[in-house]
Amino acid sequence: MKKTAASAKNERHAPTVSDIAAGAGVSRATVSLVLRESPLVHPNTRARVQAELAKQRYVYNRAAANLRRRTSSAIALVINDLSNPFFAEFAAGVDEALGHKGYVTLLGNTGESPERQQAVLASLMEHTPAGLILSPAEHSDPAQLRAVLGTHLPVLVFNRKLEGDDWDFLALDNARGAEMATAHLIERGHRRIAFYGGHADSSSCRQRRAGYEQAMSNAGLRTRAEWMIETAPSRIDSAAHTPALFKGRQRPTAAVCYNDAVALGLMLGLAARGMQPGRDFALTGFDDIPEAALATPPLTTIAAQPRARGRQAAELLLEQLGEQRGKPRQTTAPAQLQVRDSTPPPA
Repeated sequence: MKKTAASAKNERHAPTVSDIAAGAGVSRATVSLVLRESPLVHPNTRARVQAELAKQRYVYNRAAANLRRRTSSAIALVINDLSNPFFAEFAAGVDEALGHKGYVTLLGNTGESPERQQAVLASLMEHTPAGLILSPAEHSDPAQLRAVLGTHLPVLVFNRKLEGDDWDFLALDNARGAEMATAHLIERGHRRIAFYGGHADSSSCRQRRAGYEQAMSNAGLRTRAEWMIETAPSRIDSAAHTPALFKGRQRPTAAVCYNDAVALGLMLGLAARGMQPGRDFALTGFDDIPEAALATPPLTTIAAQPRARGRQAAELLLEQLGEQRGKPRQTTAPAQLQVRDSTPPPA
C-alpha cells in the first residue's frame, strides 16, 4: 500500500513538546506542566493542551523526563509471593497510600526466587523509581541486592530482615504474635502443640518459632523436633505435608501455623484424613487475611492487618524521600490475637 505524505511525515517525526505547544497556542512550559499533572494550569488551558496531545498522538516518555528532572513519580514495589493473599492485600495498601500522594506503583513479583528478584529489580531500575519497597525472597543476598540497587535509592524492607543491610525495615511482631497464639492454645487445655509450616532459615519463621518455644517454655511444656514441620508457606504444600504431624506415637492435638495460607492448607489435609478442624484438631494462623474469617471453621489467627501494613510501608518510604540518609530505622507493627472457632479444647 502506498504511504501518504502525512503518514510518511508521522513516521519520520514523533510529535514533540514544541509541536504540542504550537498546536495548542501555549508555551512549552505550560505543556510540561500539563504532562506533570500540575494544579497550576487553568482547567480550560489544560483541556486545550490535552486535546492537542490526543490529536497529535503524543506519548509522554516519563523515564526520560525523570532523568531530566532527577525526580520520579513512581515507586517500585517488589513482593516475594503475590499469590499469597496477605501480600495481595499489602500491595493494595501500598498502592492506595502512594496514589493519595500522586505516585504510581511499579509492581514486581519474585515467586521466592532470588534470581528472579535480581532480574525484576534490574528491570524496574530502568524506570528510575523514586524509591523501593521490598519484601525479599527467601535466601536473598544483601550484597547482590546492593549491586543492582546502588547506594542512593531510598529502600524500605518489609517482613524479612536482611542481615548486614542498612535499609529501613518494617517488621511484623512475629515472635510476640506466635507466643500469643501458643499461649491461647495452652489456655484452652492443649499440651501437645506443634509448630507447622514455613522454612526455618527464613527470619520471619525463626522469629515465630521462637515465640512458640517461649510460650511452651513459660508453661513448662516441651517441644518435640518431630512436631516442627517445615513446608513452603502455601496452602498446597501445607496440605501435602499433613501426614508428617501424625507419624510418631505421641501425636499433637493442636498446631501453631506459620501463616493463614498454611493453616488453611492444613485444614484441607486434616479433612482428607477424616478429621474435622476445630473439633478433632485445633490450629491457629498468622496474618488474618480476609478468607480467615470465612473458613470452615473460622480461623483463630494473629491479625497483622496487611492492607494497613501496606499503607504504613508507603508512608515510611515517602518520609525518606528528600531527606539526608541517616541511620537505618526499624519499625515493628503490633500483632493482635483474633479468636475464632478453630481452637477448641482437646477432644
